Amino acid sequence: MKPNLITRLLAGLLVLGMVAAACSGADSSAEQGLIEGVGAENAIGAPTEGERPAAESPTAPGDLGDGGIVGAQIPVNLGRDIIFTATMTVAVNNVGDASSQATSVIESLDGFLFGQDTVGLPTPRTVLVFKVPPDQFQAALAELGSVGEIRSQSVNADDVTERVVDLESRISTAAASVARLQALLEAATDIKQVVELENELLERETQLETLRGSLRTLSDAVDLATITLTITEALSQPAFNVTVTAYPGHEDGGASCPGSQELAVDQGDEATTVCYEILNVGDTPLTQFTLQDPVIDVAVDDMIVVFGSLEDTLEPGQSVILAAEVTPERRTRTQTRITATAVDQDGNPVAGRTISNTSSLIINVVDPGGLPGFSDGLDSGWELLQITWSAGNVLVGFIIGLAPILALIAGFLFWRRQKNRDSGAHAAGGDPASVPPPPPGTPAGTVTGGEAVAEESST
Repeated sequence: MKPNLITRLLAGLLVLGMVAAACSGADSSAEQGLIEGVGAENAIGAPTEGERPAAESPTAPGDLGDGGIVGAQIPVNLGRDIIFTATMTVAVNNVGDASSQATSVIESLDGFLFGQDTVGLPTPRTVLVFKVPPDQFQAALAELGSVGEIRSQSVNADDVTERVVDLESRISTAAASVARLQALLEAATDIKQVVELENELLERETQLETLRGSLRTLSDAVDLATITLTITEALSQPAFNVTVTAYPGHEDGGASCPGSQELAVDQGDEATTVCYEILNVGDTPLTQFTLQDPVIDVAVDDMIVVFGSLEDTLEPGQSVILAAEVTPERRTRTQTRITATAVDQDGNPVAGRTISNTSSLIINVVDPGGLPGFSDGLDSGWELLQITWSAGNVLVGFIIGLAPILALIAGFLFWRRQKNRDSGAHAAGGDPASVPPPPPGTPAGTVTGGEAVAEESST
């Protein structure tokens, strides 16, 4: 092999190695750049490399974060057609002032109020629908979250790029079809053909305008994000739940509360402990509790405080457990009615916010056994009398219900019997009414007719 050929081969291999190394470096750089680019797009207005702040601790589960923004930021500038929507509920002290503040916030972000629905007393509430540019979507959520206490929030991003492309393609096809029909209509001379082309052209133009309208609606939704903000009064939903249970005995002073919601005790037991658990499930502090149960004759003053206190304000999420000792003598269904007054943060009663709740419990009293007494016999006799009376009523009703049918059957049988008698008389000859009865002493089976009478055979 010649030296120049070897030199060329070595040079070629060296060039190929350099090209492969350059391609590998380029691919690695591109992949790293893509990863950094995606990370940079995970936040609106993310700083460039070198300006990136130190990593922050993640938001705790259930924490709405600053301004109520939950979790990671939603990327906006993706080069695709995305519809951004959000719903948010905040609680404030003054609904009117909060509505004005929210509207001012949106207007400062180049947005506007698109719709409003307001309800006054006794539960003030307003629902505001805002439109904002997509690049101000996150900022608007953060600002609206600072208007009041966030109760709920939902943020959605719907990618409609494929729908937009499909509509644009169908519009292009429909427009070309309309243009062809218009050209054919201009060249048509036959009246019938002109009418057919006009009808077809009208249908195609209608389809084209419908497609254009759908595209405009989709484009408007993409161009402006929608935020629905519900503003409610902070102390507007007082509520509490009452759970009534019981267990036999009373030696522990209610320490075994809660008990069972349906209890069976032996007749003659000394006492039964009834437990009352009150849980504040509303958004308003509660105080001034009253409890009445006319069935077992108990009130708040008769209660043993097992957990919590009714003297203090019962804040949202807090509970109190009370107990009362009763001695049921028969099967008992309690009717416990509890009332409470809602108060504001300063402890002042909220007008029109007194609420109540009713709950019940069944306590079955059973006979433990033994010899029956006078009362047992009296109860058994009364029960037997009731059963007999009920059975008699059922029997009388059954007979009355069958009376028409029984009457029809009796009439039919009577008619059949009369008919059979009449038929037998005709068969013997003559009118049965004209046949005299046989003389006394005539043996059975002797037939008389007219003047002929069979003589009795002598013995």
